[in-house]
Amino acid sequence: MKQKVYVTGAGIISAIGVGKEATLRSILNEASGVMPMSYLESEHSYLPVGEVKLSNAEMSHALNVSYPINELRTVLLGIFAAKEAVEEARLKAMDLRKAAFISGTTVGGMDKTERHFKSVFDANADTPDCKELKYNDCGYSSNLIADYLGNFQIVTTPSTACSSAANAIILGANLIKAGIVDIAVVGGSEALTKFHLNGFNSLMILDKERCRPFDKGRAGINLGEGAAYIVLESAQSVKNRGARVLAELIGYGNSCDAFHQTATSENGDGAYLAMRKALDMSHLNPDEIDYVNTHGTGTPNNDICELAAMERIWGAELPDFSSTKPFTGHTTSASGSIEAVICLLSIANGVRPKSIGVSISLKDDITPLTETKRDCSTKNVMNNSFGFGGNDSSLIFSEHEGTIG
Repeated sequence: MKQKVYVTGAGIISAIGVGKEATLRSILNEASGVMPMSYLESEHSYLPVGEVKLSNAEMSHALNVSYPINELRTVLLGIFAAKEAVEEARLKAMDLRKAAFISGTTVGGMDKTERHFKSVFDANADTPDCKELKYNDCGYSSNLIADYLGNFQIVTTPSTACSSAANAIILGANLIKAGIVDIAVVGGSEALTKFHLNGFNSLMILDKERCRPFDKGRAGINLGEGAAYIVLESAQSVKNRGARVLAELIGYGNSCDAFHQTATSENGDGAYLAMRKALDMSHLNPDEIDYVNTHGTGTPNNDICELAAMERIWGAELPDFSSTKPFTGHTTSASGSIEAVICLLSIANGVRPKSIGVSISLKDDITPLTETKRDCSTKNVMNNSFGFGGNDSSLIFSEHEGTIG
């Protein structure tokens, strides 16, 4: 399990843009994509969300796809991001036949289910609409995204709430280290749905304004949607293909504290264990981490517990940290990979994004980045993704220097 894992491609779509260039531009301009609802039809239209600024019809036309993909927003978003990642890595059809495609999601095809469920329920009998409910399955979304790209050796779907995409990345890395595949296209996709919005609203954790992670006045999350994927490769595959390396995935950790269905423990036990495991695997000292892209949801519970866990790692001297969810909204199952791509952009461009909306720090002696840092050497970046049920994951990406040995 000592084999190194490299990143050779990345793709992203979210409320702040389609593709890596648009995403970086929005971060540099400190331009949030969290806005009033435009595409999702909901009686809760007063809630701000991070929507991708494209309709299903516009995405379907751009991708040249038809039924059923044109009615499945999770799939459309996933194809956009995965296509960019595969193209940047210059993967060919023969490469995909020996690769894994691992896509995290929880909502899956719920947007389509919502359009048909009532007629099926009311009919109390077999109707044509019944056949549409099969697309609700999370694995169906992954299969449709994978089929658009080509034929993969392995296709699978982790669904661990907000750590789903991060766990897809971990699974892909483990498959490479175990010698099962040499290439893995990994990440996640999640679309906004009524079910999605209503579920979080019932928990009373949605902010009616733009979210403010790590601010004393924080009042909850803004839901978002999007997708991101990265291409992971073994050293041998990189050498054989002459692939360009974007970064190295040098550490990762997953824990499950099972403390509560939706809350984290006061000491942040699960978060601490995930970060500690990632650091141990990376063989980095805590002070070698230049920037932490936190889970940072803006809920009263998450932010204070995440800071407690970080203090257990770093003491009083925390590295630069911020939450990018005020940019994208909380993209739930896709958040781990969306924020992983933002971390890769941070390494490549020497940028550390600000934490939008902080006016009074949650703790007087600990303040997230309130200004965007530019032109700063950023070699080692940690990305946190914490899911319901205490399923917590941390990833560490590092700048790659030198040749592949």
